[in-house]
Amino acid sequence: MIAVETFRGRAVALFGLGGSGLATAQALHEGGAQVTVWDDAPAAIQKARAAGLEARDLRELDWKSIAALVLAPGVPLTHPEPHWSVKLAHSFGVPVIGDIDLFFQERKARAPDSLAICITGTNGKSTTTALIAHLLQVAGFDVQMGGNIGTPVLELEPPSREAERRVHVLECSSYQIDLAPDIDPTIGVHLNLSPDHIDRHGTFDHYASIKERMIAASQIAIVGIDDAASEAIALRHSKGGGRTITISVVAKHGASIHVNGRQVMGSHGNLLADLSGIGSLRGDHNGQNAAAAVAACLQLSVPEDVIQKGLRTFPGLAHRMEQVGRIGKAIAINDSKATNADSTEKALLAFEEGIYWICGGKPKAGGISDLKPLFGRVAKAYLIGEAAEAFGATLGPAVPHVVSGTLAEAVKQAAADAKDAKFAEPVILLSPSCASFDQFPNFEVRGKAFRDLVEQLPGFEPL
Repeated sequence: MIAVETFRGRAVALFGLGGSGLATAQALHEGGAQVTVWDDAPAAIQKARAAGLEARDLRELDWKSIAALVLAPGVPLTHPEPHWSVKLAHSFGVPVIGDIDLFFQERKARAPDSLAICITGTNGKSTTTALIAHLLQVAGFDVQMGGNIGTPVLELEPPSREAERRVHVLECSSYQIDLAPDIDPTIGVHLNLSPDHIDRHGTFDHYASIKERMIAASQIAIVGIDDAASEAIALRHSKGGGRTITISVVAKHGASIHVNGRQVMGSHGNLLADLSGIGSLRGDHNGQNAAAAVAACLQLSVPEDVIQKGLRTFPGLAHRMEQVGRIGKAIAINDSKATNADSTEKALLAFEEGIYWICGGKPKAGGISDLKPLFGRVAKAYLIGEAAEAFGATLGPAVPHVVSGTLAEAVKQAAADAKDAKFAEPVILLSPSCASFDQFPNFEVRGKAFRDLVEQLPGFEPL
């Protein structure tokens, strides 16, 4: 744990006691802050009290003495309207921050030159974070990975002047960056931008500006330039004198690093890494993720042969194009993390034909209409959850489909159809294009359910 000593002796209010919120409260308490916590959920309050924390309705505090409100990233900061705790803090001129900000305040106080890599983007940030962490571990670094992936940032080992090879690799969501005015990574990685979380940020421009804030504060910026908004971010950072490395999967002119087929190439046409045959990095989207990871490791002087070794041993990210196993000649892919059409597009692009596609759940704006150009790759679709009827209407007669209703039924039907398919390698693909909340608590539980169902199929062979 990183004891947050920068608030020692000062009063701090904290709202939101989920996993990262509770860890943050304990880190503040451990560092000597006078922290008062609260949540809208009585069970969360009881858990905090059981952990020895002071839990009291923040409306009862003397806000003139509060140094900061620490807000959990899931609590609205600005849209659709600020949470009542945020309004209260603003009325007294109290800064509102999050756990990522506390980390960077501690880093500045303890070891400002310690290595910190932050990764953001609409899609791909979890895979890229895990891949960078894996490559650096192979290279012998003391890797501390967390943030929006896995471990809350303040539960990691602290920045340290003594631990020369320690590097913090942090996935940062837009919610977290919005609460981190002090963020200043050694390397900032921005992958891409597409409309997402607009309900929490108001407009796409505001959403983009939050992502850019992290890049603007980075010593070295690695930016994907295959969408216009991200390309503009890279251009502004470069014109402002910032060290900027650009990456592209469409070989955009002038990119520092681009992907040509399955090869990651430098600006002089030199081969940096080969992704051929690496199943955990299928598809162009993983080409972008790999290019960003290669770029980050090169900035830390990791040799190219070590990077290649790390790429070939990367196990992949759970629930994101995760290779579950084989049923006969068919391969089962768990892409439960694809909660919107943009993410599912990457999965469909990874396979040219023979896709037995399980999709549906709690629908998001736009549905799957944008995926129509890829429908020819789908042999059959199996529709589940609330979105089943709407998705069926979009698929129409162009794609054979059936309303399976549940994930269990969909897996059973897809496996039966893929077993007798004419394709060389049929793909049973869970890539829902939807949130999970109609049938599952989150995409992780949905993905685990898929994995369990596949493993129970006759003839299953793990990969």
